[in-house]
Amino acid sequence: MDTLRLDVDPEEGVSPLGRPSKYTEEFRRDAVELVRSSGRPINEVARELGMSHETLRNWGRRQDQPARPEAAPAGAGLSVADKDVEIARLRAEVAELRVEKEILRKAAAYFAKE
Repeated sequence: MDTLRLDVDPEEGVSPLGRPSKYTEEFRRDAVELVRSSGRPINEVARELGMSHETLRNWGRRQDQPARPEAAPAGAGLSVADKDVEIARLRAEVAELRVEKEILRKAAAYFAKE
């Protein structure tokens, strides 16, 4: 039976299942760097390191993805004044697009008559 360790080194991290990870962050970075710098296939490097190729592939993908706040709704970091300015800008843009659309509609009707 697998037991949880309570004395987890913060560098080791925790798996998605709440268990301490058996790989340190430094090991993860080094393993991904080894794949990238050696030019060898992930399967080969993972086999040499004694781990799953999917785990190594996921680490590489995670490093490639920029950190982004997924839980924050759009405009969450804006002040009320900034939001008002953005709304005014968008309304002006919509008005301009409506005028352009009307001009194009009239031009199409004119040329259709000819």
